[in-house]
Amino acid sequence: MVRAAMPERTPYELVGGREATLALAEAFYDAMDATEPALAKLHELDDAGRVSRRSRDRFALFLVGWLGGPQEYMEKHGHPRLRMRHAQVPVDEAMRDAWVRCMTLAMDQCGITGPVRAHLDARFAEVATFLRNA
Repeated sequence: MVRAAMPERTPYELVGGREATLALAEAFYDAMDATEPALAKLHELDDAGRVSRRSRDRFALFLVGWLGGPQEYMEKHGHPRLRMRHAQVPVDEAMRDAWVRCMTLAMDQCGITGPVRAHLDARFAEVATFLRNA
């Protein structure tokens, strides 16, 4: 008897779905606020000097879709066009590295491990490098 192969699970599913992805986005910006003030200042800040709720929610929606979940970001904001949207922000090697450090801390905090962690470490580093423009 030949069985149909199970479809590969998406990173979105492997990290735990919507709530886990939203928690990852929140942990990412919390890490940024706590450890990378120069990077945080490149974002819209709230009255307390933290990355704004609007920025956090927008990134969370992006992350849901980018990891393979529902494409709510694209429905609401259109194609991400990451390079275009980051063109006015100077992303040099130091900012790229700061961004990766924040995501690493966030994934540590959220307990993302194993093969999905290895995959995400590589993919986040690739995207951060892709966005360098200075």
